[in-house]
Amino acid sequence: MKNTIDMTEEDKKRLNSFQRAQERVEEMKNFYTHLIAYLMINPFLILVNYFTYWDFQWFWFPLFGWGLGLAAHALTLYGFGSQWEERKIRRLMEEDKDESTKY
Repeated sequence: MKNTIDMTEEDKKRLNSFQRAQERVEEMKNFYTHLIAYLMINPFLILVNYFTYWDFQWFWFPLFGWGLGLAAHALTLYGFGSQWEERKIRRLMEEDKDESTKY
């Protein structure tokens, strides 16, 4: 890999895009790991509750609590968070570029 000092602006942009894509893929992997854990562990908790004391159905607490966390994770990845953040970064970079060309 080239030294960052010797890189052209186009190379830097490409590297930056690649790094952002890598981060995005890592975030997606983390979300799907979270989802799989949720889908595997909660049925187990339901079974434990069923075979121990079904009169008090405590499995709803982790099911909803963890579900809210999973929903928040999904929203930050696929919803409001990711698109807004990328738009904001682009806008700030454009403003910075405009400021640097003024003088």
